[in-house]
Amino acid sequence: SAGLTEEQKEFQKVAFDFAAKEMAPHMAEWDDKEIFPVETMRKAAQLGFGGIYVKPDVGGSGLSRLDTSVIFEALSTGCTSTTAYMSIHNMCVWMIDTFGNEEQRRRFCPALCSMEKFASYCLTEPGSGSDAASLLTSAQRKGDTYVLNGSKAFISGGGDTDVYVVMCRTGGPGPKGISCLVVEKGTPGLSFGKKEKKVGWNSQPTRAVIFEDCVVPVGNRLGAEGQGFSIAMKGLNGGRINIASCSLGAAHASVLLAQEHLTVRKQFGELLANNQYLQFRLAEMATRLVAARLMVRNAARALQEEREDAAVLCSMAKLFATDECFTICNQALQMHGGYGYLKDYAVQQFVRDIRVHQILEGTNEVMRMIVARNLLQV
Repeated sequence: SAGLTEEQKEFQKVAFDFAAKEMAPHMAEWDDKEIFPVETMRKAAQLGFGGIYVKPDVGGSGLSRLDTSVIFEALSTGCTSTTAYMSIHNMCVWMIDTFGNEEQRRRFCPALCSMEKFASYCLTEPGSGSDAASLLTSAQRKGDTYVLNGSKAFISGGGDTDVYVVMCRTGGPGPKGISCLVVEKGTPGLSFGKKEKKVGWNSQPTRAVIFEDCVVPVGNRLGAEGQGFSIAMKGLNGGRINIASCSLGAAHASVLLAQEHLTVRKQFGELLANNQYLQFRLAEMATRLVAARLMVRNAARALQEEREDAAVLCSMAKLFATDECFTICNQALQMHGGYGYLKDYAVQQFVRDIRVHQILEGTNEVMRMIVARNLLQV
């Protein structure tokens, strides 16, 4: 909590307490039984965590990006997978709040902020992941409706959520031909693929989202035609900070688990805590965690202030934090020895849940591209 205001420390404490009491005791069961913990998330929404950086007039908490990062890091110590879904949900509500008109804001945001309804972000397709601007899902204008055809892949919450923020092609090829539509569950022509079996992130369902002559009112379009790619990328800047913050929480929890294990486990007649090699590794883990945290919070401030360098700082923070935090969690598992590989021990779940953070919200290879292009101006 170094460098935080008293108010931010209070948000952090509320989130840590919620994570410890409402999430951590159920984390393993949600993972094992693949439970989407709807009621727990609604309890979190009662604390203001359903629309953290959404304006208060539609039910949001109106907090800053730094506040948001602090909250997601704390929640992630209780269940990284569930917190990561909540971060995606928050990103979707922010997109509607920011780019929607007054009617759209008031129609969608209150139920999403209370988590009475849940949202999913639909950008990735089977043939376009990192190259998002090449997406093929089409939306043809017919009078006051759009007819959607195509499919989205790897959609968090897909099939279980109520609102889908969909990037689709209303114009020619490339980013300028992409628009953003809000599609509601139950719309004829909207269907879902099978629930994917994943290494981690098992407390949130992942499915393909399929559109077959799916008719959506023009009144559900966010912003102007052709603005969709810009909306998607602005959403992802915050999403990258959010997912990096979830990585910080997993690493934080893993350092504490390793610390505890070293103080109780004996080998060769000595506590592991007395082994200098393990002392040095634990020190490195804590140092990397603090460095990653500072980088994420610096990027969060830049995004809040709408600084020119915000996008590249978000990419740097996402790259650095998700790589470093995975290393920390993996090292914590190694310190547990054989026990670390058992599902009775939480450290293995943090390793499984955090691994995908190096892939989603833009792979870390794409983060390197963004940073390099900024440096070289190419």
